Amino acid sequence: MILGMGSGLLLLALLLVASSFRILREYQRGVVFMLGRFWRVKGPGLILVIPGVQQMVRVDLRTVVMDVPTQDVISHDNVSVKVNAVLYFRVVDPERAIIQVANFLEATSQLAQTTLRSVLGKHELDEMLAERERLNLDIQKALDAQTDGWGIKVSNVEIKHVDLNESMIRAIARQAEAERERRAKIIHAEGELQASEKLLEAARMLAQQPEAMQLRYMQTLTQIAGDKSSTIVFPMDILQALRGGKAPPA
Repeated sequence: MILGMGSGLLLLALLLVASSFRILREYQRGVVFMLGRFWRVKGPGLILVIPGVQQMVRVDLRTVVMDVPTQDVISHDNVSVKVNAVLYFRVVDPERAIIQVANFLEATSQLAQTTLRSVLGKHELDEMLAERERLNLDIQKALDAQTDGWGIKVSNVEIKHVDLNESMIRAIARQAEAERERRAKIIHAEGELQASEKLLEAARMLAQQPEAMQLRYMQTLTQIAGDKSSTIVFPMDILQALRGGKAPPA
């Protein structure tokens, strides 16, 4: 009887010793509590946890990729859009990630959703569409400042989609078309201005040399004569000027 009890106690002791060993991978850490109080962070490798006295919580240190669900955002210019994003973060302090917040994954997800709405709500629609890199940086900084107390580092935030309703898409298309027409008119006006400046410069040069004016008249006649279906009506004063005389009196 005594031998049987001794064997049972020995077996129980072996089971307790075997269950006290834990193996943590390179990317894992163990937050160990001694009788409910924080003791230390252990790992990676083989560690010893005393059953009944110590408890361990595993923490993954790898970067977590979290999808931020689609959020309804009202922009600064009162346009309703739907925006979703992706969040990249990792645990840098396992002790604070376990002690300071009940569930750091859920807390980070909820914080990312509210921060996405609050940051984008301060900007106009054109900024959301054209300046995503700056908005990504603003959201990342805002999140990182708030999660620092939880031992979490937000490394990157990327806005994936900005969805607009059909009426807003048509309004943006009309705005883009009007902008293209405005630029075309400006370019045409600039071209007319440059042409008038060149014509004025040419007229001044021709006025300095009467022979050049006569050559220009001759060139014009040559160009008109190329079209055989045209009838040329040439004023007498111009003919007189080409001959070097004075124009006849009116």
